[in-house]
Amino acid sequence: MAKSQQTYSKTEREKKRIKKREEKLKRKEERKANSVGGNFEDMIAYVDHNGNLTDTPPDPSLRVEVDIEDIQISVPKTTEEDKIAAEEAKFRKGKVSFFDHSKGFGFIIDTENQEKYFVHVSGILEGELNENDKVAYELERGQKGMNAVRVTKI
Repeated sequence: MAKSQQTYSKTEREKKRIKKREEKLKRKEERKANSVGGNFEDMIAYVDHNGNLTDTPPDPSLRVEVDIEDIQISVPKTTEEDKIAAEEAKFRKGKVSFFDHSKGFGFIIDTENQEKYFVHVSGILEGELNENDKVAYELERGQKGMNAVRVTKI
């Protein structure tokens, strides 16, 4: 009895395996018959007036003429005024809302957006910070968010 069951399950598994293989072959042939791939002559793409790829040719009436002199390839040169403005924009201003001298950290509230930033004693350039001191600082990403670094009193 056990031998016949074993044989029966083996034959059933073999039938399933053959059926699966036939179905796979049939799907492969269907894909092959329906596919366009391999024939690159039929695959033409156009670029429309917005720069998007399409399968239809672009409308010549929407074509825009561009002067060669208007095309800028390099980065525009920065002037001294731009450099100074960038340096000033880097420094933010704020007020010390809390500072614990024994633990060596505190918080600064930004005057523009009222955000609170962590400051550590190692980020202070000169002197000590006390509550309500006006300071200038830069922001740097830390482990838990933005930290105030290079802090100086104003």
